[in-house]
Amino acid sequence: MSQSPAVRRARRSLTTLLIFVIALVGVIALGVWRSDATWSPKLALDLQGGTQIILAPKLASGQSVTGEQLEQAVAIIRQRVDASGVSEAEISTQGSQNISVSIPGKADEATLQRIEASAKLDFRPVLYYGVNNMAPQPEAEEATAEETEIITGEGEAGEAAEGDEAAQAETTEPDVAAEQAATDEKAAAGLYPDPIPGTAFDQSWLTEQLFLDFTDFTCSAEETLGLSEAPTDRPLITCDEFGFYKYILGPVEMGGETITDAVAQIGATSTGASTGQWVVQITLDNDGTKTFGEISSRMYGQPEPSNMFAFVLDSTVISAPTMNGLILDGRPSISGNFTQESAQTLANQLKFGALPIGFTVQSQEDISATLGTNQLQAGLLAGLIGLVLVVIYSLFQYRVLGTLTIASLAIAGVLTYLLLTFFSWRQGYRLSLAGIAGIIVAVGFTADSFIVYFERVRDALRDGFHIDRAVENGWKKAFRTVLASDGINFLAAAILFLLAVGSVRGFAFTLGLTTLVDILVVALFTHPMMTLLARTKFYSSGHPASGLDPQALGAIYRGRAQFREPVVASRGAASKSKGAAREAAKRQTIAERKAAEELTLSDTVTTRKES
Repeated sequence: MSQSPAVRRARRSLTTLLIFVIALVGVIALGVWRSDATWSPKLALDLQGGTQIILAPKLASGQSVTGEQLEQAVAIIRQRVDASGVSEAEISTQGSQNISVSIPGKADEATLQRIEASAKLDFRPVLYYGVNNMAPQPEAEEATAEETEIITGEGEAGEAAEGDEAAQAETTEPDVAAEQAATDEKAAAGLYPDPIPGTAFDQSWLTEQLFLDFTDFTCSAEETLGLSEAPTDRPLITCDEFGFYKYILGPVEMGGETITDAVAQIGATSTGASTGQWVVQITLDNDGTKTFGEISSRMYGQPEPSNMFAFVLDSTVISAPTMNGLILDGRPSISGNFTQESAQTLANQLKFGALPIGFTVQSQEDISATLGTNQLQAGLLAGLIGLVLVVIYSLFQYRVLGTLTIASLAIAGVLTYLLLTFFSWRQGYRLSLAGIAGIIVAVGFTADSFIVYFERVRDALRDGFHIDRAVENGWKKAFRTVLASDGINFLAAAILFLLAVGSVRGFAFTLGLTTLVDILVVALFTHPMMTLLARTKFYSSGHPASGLDPQALGAIYRGRAQFREPVVASRGAASKSKGAAREAAKRQTIAERKAAEELTLSDTVTTRKES
């Protein structure tokens, strides 16, 4: 016997859901075996405890930190900590100067580095640079690969760079010895562009004493220790993060606060074709767009190092690309020999590095959970009570059909648990008490979806459809309602997630996730199972315990304005039939009611004539 299209679709949906669950379990199992994944979501600060770091500002003599600077620093550090996911860390001010950072669990080295690298990001012109002969060779090789970076623009501004093949040729790996010799020759011969007094790129900054200091500079830890407090209106001698290149940089021309976004992505040409190479795309604010446009106009087409611009974080050069285009739209793009990891690292440094002041780690200690096991158990108990009430209502209202609600909730619970475990591993998610509250609230939303679907199916049965057609008809009407309801819930959760911080984001995250799980379960499990159950004898025969008994639902419709009279078999049956008749009468259209009234009036007149 061939299967109907509805049955085939139902089986495909169930198979898709099974494959998704198996794949999710397999990915987590692989993570447990080869990485640091676990079989349960990691807990947040309020349930597990973690690490507290106190940051103190690095201030010069007589300098003080303002409340505005402190709040700005808190916001940026929060972005740094949350850059890898919903970690639910707590970042706040402590006193009038310090910042407290509390991280769930044991903070990994990468997170600690993001917090401790609390320096100010500046943009300085490169006046002179050379190789640090004291640098170890292995680090030198790694650094050389990064020195191919260039700055280009997008759109019309970037097309100027694409037309300049000579400039693009600079992306090849440089000959360090040749560059050093050429730079020394230009410095000795005075071949730099004419100095502009009072500007950051004025070559008159290059005094004999500055060159002597540059020659003696070895990029040692002792030499670079106090550079973060160097004046912004004077030249700076510093090195790259590998200690391979050292630079003489002019005064600060632009602050890192002008960067509104920085992302790592695959580069593209002006026609939209992919280059296959990783780039860092920067977006500047209005002030930064204007300033950077002036800088690119001055630097484009100049010889090295007058076309080089250094990104300086904590007085360390994290990138010193050459200017290979006129960038007037505020969207410079840094390209070079990037891997995905190195491009993402640079993007994070540019995006989250612009603190108004520098900080140093004053203390670091372990802290205990703010709530603990009792509160976790109380939250889980509240969720269990709510779930039991939903189950009792489903069985009371829908009889055996209520078991499908229970099975759907169980599948939704499994999917939610697996997804939270996956995000805990891959995105740094931490489950807090607020997150548990979001899951509990979602149980009600999920139950609403089942109720809407079942009631639509019942409506179709009352209209005289056979159960298999009633299931399909009810699904078409119910799914639109479910999508509209869940869409509003997800939109609210998304807005709350974007605007909130801390534990409120955890609530919004679980609420949004369970909303998506609800749609997935209703579409791939509840409806397919309903389709298959409708073909069984128990449901297709309208068994009184099935919850889909047409007689109990008042489905006595036989045709336009024609209704069966209930058969009085017993006192209980009579009561049931009267209830069905009342239900059928409620569902009459206006035309049917008029026809029924005319029929009743005609029968009354006929009866009187006969009497």
